[in-house]
Amino acid sequence: MSRDLLHQDEIRALVREAYGSVDASSRAVAEKLYSMEELAGVPAAAVDHALGVGNHLRHARIEPGDTVLDLGCGSGIDSILAARRTGPSGRVLALDFLPEMLERTTSAAHEAGLANVEPLEGEMEAIPLPDSTVDCVISNGVINLSPRKARALAECARVLRPGGELCVADVTLEEEELPPEVLTHPAAWAG
Repeated sequence: MSRDLLHQDEIRALVREAYGSVDASSRAVAEKLYSMEELAGVPAAAVDHALGVGNHLRHARIEPGDTVLDLGCGSGIDSILAARRTGPSGRVLALDFLPEMLERTTSAAHEAGLANVEPLEGEMEAIPLPDSTVDCVISNGVINLSPRKARALAECARVLRPGGELCVADVTLEEEELPPEVLTHPAAWAG
């Protein structure tokens, strides 16, 4: 009998429930993180459901023709902005483990007229891609939700091509400094 001391399934269930049920507009988040120029042409549905923590794309070196992996694509803002930068010869793989987020991103990409955004269902701790296939991995406020952050980062390293780039906006904390009540309580961990 194996015991999951990290409560991975419980954490994923809490994340699934929390993010799957977001129905109030979070447009203010997008307007705080992105310029009006960046948001121009991004469908309102993507802007209205923004849940990122920063604008990491200002630092990402995404070139035309690149393959970009958006880890935890959410409503699709970062996938859309990255797809514009890769151009039609590039592609953005929008990864999420929540089908409703993949639907939002796919819908937003179609509305934005982008054919180079591809939904990819999966978990960041087990990215369903071959080794060395991605030029840039982007992630906005998602790795912190993983019950196995080191595993998620190892997966990013695995799928990156030599010389590839990881560009992340996230929140961090020292797990060792958290009290056991937080470490062993899925709701507290997800929060």
